[in-house]
Amino acid sequence: MAKRGDPRVSRLVVIFLRTHAGVTQAEFGRASRVTQANISLYELGKGVPPEESLRRMAKVARVEWTLVVHLRRYFAAILSAIDRQGAVPGSEPLALAVLEPALLAVAPYLVEATEPNRQPLKEARREAEVIWTSLERFPIPRRRRLIELTLQASQSPALAVRVCEASVQAAAHDAREALELAELALSIAQRVPDNEGRARVEGYSWACVANARRVANDFDGAEEAFAHAWDRWRAGVEVDSKLAPEWRLLSLEASLRREQHRFPEALELLDRARAAVEDNPKAAARLLLKKEHVFEAMGDTEGALAALAEAAPFVEASGDPDLLWRLLFNRTADLCSLERFEAAAELLPRVRKLAERQANALDLIRVVWLDARIAAGQGRDEEAITGLEQVRRDFAARELPYDAALASLDLAVLWLKSGRTAEVRELATEMEAIFKSRKIHREALAALVLFCDAARRETATVALARRISEYLVKARHDPKLRFEAEAGRRR
Repeated sequence: MAKRGDPRVSRLVVIFLRTHAGVTQAEFGRASRVTQANISLYELGKGVPPEESLRRMAKVARVEWTLVVHLRRYFAAILSAIDRQGAVPGSEPLALAVLEPALLAVAPYLVEATEPNRQPLKEARREAEVIWTSLERFPIPRRRRLIELTLQASQSPALAVRVCEASVQAAAHDAREALELAELALSIAQRVPDNEGRARVEGYSWACVANARRVANDFDGAEEAFAHAWDRWRAGVEVDSKLAPEWRLLSLEASLRREQHRFPEALELLDRARAAVEDNPKAAARLLLKKEHVFEAMGDTEGALAALAEAAPFVEASGDPDLLWRLLFNRTADLCSLERFEAAAELLPRVRKLAERQANALDLIRVVWLDARIAAGQGRDEEAITGLEQVRRDFAARELPYDAALASLDLAVLWLKSGRTAEVRELATEMEAIFKSRKIHREALAALVLFCDAARRETATVALARRISEYLVKARHDPKLRFEAEAGRRR
């Protein structure tokens, strides 16, 4: 077990004190009357400084001795936990060299916990970014524990907002991670002192919980979380809105309304958010890209392309590669929907290059899907089939049942057009087994089962597959929308 006299503990304490003082080893040694050689040995973990020398170092760093004692206990506790983990058979040891940057990033909060004044917003955000950069490499339970061990970090509104931003980013590719991060942000926000803007930061954190639940297709849970979000946000005061501005909540709620096919509400929320961001080009770009998504879900592809055209100068001004990826991907997908496959094919290389640069696994899957749609539209059916087979497997493995169903139906259309009914029958068997075990609402599942039954009887048609695919797009999040066996009998 790590103890006060452990050189590993002393190493971290000395490094922290010197870096907190902002001086070189030689300067720190002269000021604390310790040779530079000894400072170097302590920082290498090859010796333990006498308490008298350590007290002088603390004085140079302007850190109270009681806090130095607390730092030693903090570092010793973490090191002991590492030692215990390494002693568990089958556990993977955690290299101290990997953990040290996080420990040293969190440590300043132990000192700042005694500061009575609120930090300037810019400085608070900078420190939140430093600590999150150091922590994000670790599993979320370990991040949570490191934060909880440090009073000021565990109560930092800026850190809660930074974790919220990480949750929103994660939602694009991993619903489970997005929810874990949103819940971590909420746990920090709920500890923020009242005079530090707790209510609005807590409201924003609840909105991120709602967003993560939406991505996981938990729409009832998302509604409940948004009710909490607005209750808490409205309980705050205007001065606390800089960290958690209203437009962020409006934007996240608009995504839920879009998924619920409550399109007028989604557009109204986005217009309100757009009016609130004023001259922020990145925020304006994000909101207009969301507006395009609403038009696309409404089936108004021309309106979607118009929204993208409006967004383009803001995307360019933002300099954000992720926004550029979304702009080009959405434009290419909209061109496919309009069956303008040649124009879509011209954009595809840029879309693929951006996706590879971003290295987002789900984006890469969607590029393969887009490539397959273009191939099918240009008559390259075998190439399209190969891509769709890969895409449906990847979506199913990631537990994205609706996307997997749509890709499967795209594949069925190509096989039916070429008379490959045996493959369609086998595909239907796999589809039924997968989708009955996933969160697909009853009406959507009934439509899929209808197709599977027809495929087994070899009576499935291209028209039926396309009708069910169109239905799934419209009814994905509307359990009341039914699919009838005869065309024209929907309600």
